[in-house]
Amino acid sequence: MSSEVPQSPKPSVLFIFAEGLEELEAVAPLDILRRAGAECTVASLEAEPNVTGRNGIHLRADVSLDAVKDHSFDLVVIPGGPGVAALRKDERVLELLRRHFHGGQLVAAICAGPTVLQAAGLLEGKRSTAHSSVIDEIPGATPDEAVVEDDTVITSRGAGTAIAFGLVLARRLAGPETTRAVEQSIHYDMITPAPH
Repeated sequence: MSSEVPQSPKPSVLFIFAEGLEELEAVAPLDILRRAGAECTVASLEAEPNVTGRNGIHLRADVSLDAVKDHSFDLVVIPGGPGVAALRKDERVLELLRRHFHGGQLVAAICAGPTVLQAAGLLEGKRSTAHSSVIDEIPGATPDEAVVEDDTVITSRGAGTAIAFGLVLARRLAGPETTRAVEQSIHYDMITPAPH
């Protein structure tokens, strides 16, 4: 009999990228989750793997959404930006989010991304936040918190909160010890307010 402790599989994460996404909101949490050991898959909304963000930065997805829309992940992440308009109207995205939410998996969105969770019917009775430009579309959302966790729903305000958002996601998937190690490796634990 082996005395080795079986290794648990890496947590799995799906990021959905659409044209016009906010690059920082996509890349910062993706980077942090990979540092924390998560197996991250980036899916493009369209068949084309190349996605251009709102600031003209070109990103490349791993797969198309159609290739993974029936798969299951521990976490699904929706970045914000103008690309959210297409996500809100795409029934594949909404159904995938509903399936994960009702299956007890984590769903997360940042900036305008929480409006996609709203369109999927997942924010009713939930605490949440969003970017100031869309927060009025989400009844009860708070503008005062960088990241809001309510059970399996995690939302965040915008590009300026992208690292904090990523670290909360990492803590939920990989635990506090791993997350502290990531914070230290990126010197997040040394951040002090800038002088005014």
